[in-house]
Amino acid sequence: MKYIILLTFLACMISIICGFTIEVSYSEKLIGFGVLGLFLIVFPMFIYVSWKDKNFKDYMLTQENLDKMRDKQKNKKY
Repeated sequence: MKYIILLTFLACMISIICGFTIEVSYSEKLIGFGVLGLFLIVFPMFIYVSWKDKNFKDYMLTQENLDKMRDKQKNKKY
């Protein structure tokens, strides 16, 4: 999955760079498709892969997690 993300990222970046450097009638479309590919394909896939095995409750501010943070601060010595 990481290789697919890298490949699509490179394809989008190449599309954007070609749109800026090559002067053809469809250069603005190359830039647009590259940006759309980044925001609609690459970023959601990257977020999915990054959060796939993580527990959402670990990142919520519940009373239990607040107590854990307070205990860590009390025990922390500088």
